[in-house]
Amino acid sequence: MAKGLEVLTALDRAKTQWYHFTAIVIAGMGFFTDAYDLFCISIVTKLLGRLYYYNPATKKPGVLPAGVNSALSGVALVGTLFGQLFFGWLGDKLGRKKVYGVTLLLMIIFSIASGCSFGTTPRAVMTTLCFFRFWLGFGIGGDYPLSATIMSEYANTKTRGAFVAAVFAMQGVGILAAGAVGIIASSIFNHIHHVPVFAVDPIRSTPREADFVWRFIFALGALPAAATFYYRMKMPETARYTALIEGNTKQAAVDMGKVLKVQIAADSVAAVQPEAQYKLFSPEFMRRHGVHLLGTTTCWFFLDIAFYSQNLFQKDVFSAIGWIPAAKTMSAVGEVYRIARAQTLIALCSTVPGYWVTVLLIDHIGRWVIQLQGFFFMTVFMFALSIPYNHLKAHNHIGFVILYALTFFFANFGPNSTTFIVPAELFPARFRSTCHGISAAAGKAGAIVGAFGFLYAAQSPHQKLVDPGYHKGIGVKYALITLGCVNALGFMCTFLVPETNQRSLEDISGENDDEIGGYNGNNKTAEKAPIGAPTNVV
Repeated sequence: MAKGLEVLTALDRAKTQWYHFTAIVIAGMGFFTDAYDLFCISIVTKLLGRLYYYNPATKKPGVLPAGVNSALSGVALVGTLFGQLFFGWLGDKLGRKKVYGVTLLLMIIFSIASGCSFGTTPRAVMTTLCFFRFWLGFGIGGDYPLSATIMSEYANTKTRGAFVAAVFAMQGVGILAAGAVGIIASSIFNHIHHVPVFAVDPIRSTPREADFVWRFIFALGALPAAATFYYRMKMPETARYTALIEGNTKQAAVDMGKVLKVQIAADSVAAVQPEAQYKLFSPEFMRRHGVHLLGTTTCWFFLDIAFYSQNLFQKDVFSAIGWIPAAKTMSAVGEVYRIARAQTLIALCSTVPGYWVTVLLIDHIGRWVIQLQGFFFMTVFMFALSIPYNHLKAHNHIGFVILYALTFFFANFGPNSTTFIVPAELFPARFRSTCHGISAAAGKAGAIVGAFGFLYAAQSPHQKLVDPGYHKGIGVKYALITLGCVNALGFMCTFLVPETNQRSLEDISGENDDEIGGYNGNNKTAEKAPIGAPTNVV
């Protein structure tokens, strides 16, 4: 039984203090690295193509083969999916703190290793880079369930949504950092090495020294993670894990007393031990939380299909506003500068503001409303982009860019934030990390579908216009219409998830309903959470 435990009551009622903000930065470094890695790979893929796959016979700058490009971009997503499942499960088995440092250590090691990828042939370099990026993704994946669970279990009831959203919003900081590093690194290189554009001198436009640029960008991602490693290891285990899973309410009171700088009385009654309660995926779990888990997984899956498909028409946005000219008119590192600048400006105008609007409003209007309106407007703007796609692309560049920006603003002021927050609140402490990991892994499965399935589907139906290495598809217009339908499915699946705003974690998860004697298979006293609308009942 969790109801009445003094340490949990103290956490729920604690005033916001400096430690909460420290925890946001410490927990958010995984998401900083996640976004940094995602954005920096798209910044340097063109450079990798010029360095390793230039063919003089084509009289064009080198480009990565379709398979290599897909592998480089996708292998980290696959690693992230496995990391979410494995570390989510491990966080419930061994404790959040015990495995929290491992995920950060993996990110540090394999960020540096990615910059040191080796080989005597292009294939060897790409193979080692893919290997290192898989394990980098594995570490990043572990940070999803652990950071969300730790922050939700540390936070008070009043501002829990904002705190967990702020951890996730560190992705925005990582996006800007990736762009800034790309801009600075390429600017310094171009200042030192005055190289001609490809059209003037194809060989000298890609000097061998440019190889250090992408390696530096990758390796620098380890720096912020390393800076917070010590502080992450000093964080105490969450009181909810110590009290509700280990059953040590005295230690939980001591740990949180140090954190909150208050005296917390130890409880004389121990919490129900996990072995005395229903198990994960048991009939009782499915009765209480099966629909919730279905809701969190499907919403995240559909969201990430749309969110990770943005590369389908990002090149159209950049060309429409004239930020990236033809490849022949740039040098290799000059192209890095142009891409980094363009992505940073787009992020500043659409992606990043959405994160922080969510932080400001989530505890006032609730998770459910934000997710519902986010999916709704993503659907509206995706259809507004897709139906007149050819007209917008040819005749209304400003309208095209505005609709693009609004689509991804409402992704972040919407389901991209809430799908991360809600799974860390809905489930009991003993399943919280595991269920968050399952939900996040469903999202990454959607990301793989969005990043690659739609990349192939969006190819032109006319063979002459198909990119090298791909087959005919349905075209960008119809791919975007399909994505609009995917967003509509996310809107409908939101009705499977209840509101969690301004309620204690134990009230949301039903742990306050568990009796001291443990769960009895015939006990039907716990009410099932209503589906579809904001509710205060579990």
